[in-house]
Amino acid sequence: MQLQIITPEKIVFDEEIDELVVPTVRGEIAILPHHVNLLTQIAPGEMTIKQKQKSHHMAVAGGFLQIADDTVSILADFAVRSEEIDAKKALEAQQRAEEKIKNQKEHMSERDFELVQADMRRAILQLKVARKRHRGAPIS
Repeated sequence: MQLQIITPEKIVFDEEIDELVVPTVRGEIAILPHHVNLLTQIAPGEMTIKQKQKSHHMAVAGGFLQIADDTVSILADFAVRSEEIDAKKALEAQQRAEEKIKNQKEHMSERDFELVQADMRRAILQLKVARKRHRGAPIS
């Protein structure tokens, strides 16, 4: 089956796969070839893509998944392959967001506050996936 993952910035993945495990708002689901047509909302978490006896992992933060005619299309707010996660940058992003919330919360508009919170959630998600997938790699 074909999997295409699209974010606002780019096409993150567009290849044939054997299986997809994805977090949804109703729980984690596994998708195999010839899955019934489906439209669902994605929850922030880790996706596992199985392709030719190899597993690939991605951090994904929100969006929608559609299955139609043996094609899985994901429109994600954010998605990154685990091997592309820079844990140091993610940790710095988390710290910057925490600092902004701590020191500037009362001076932020509601929209700015939500954007900073979203940045922090993305950074935490990346760190979680990086720690899980790169055991033994130092993440300070």
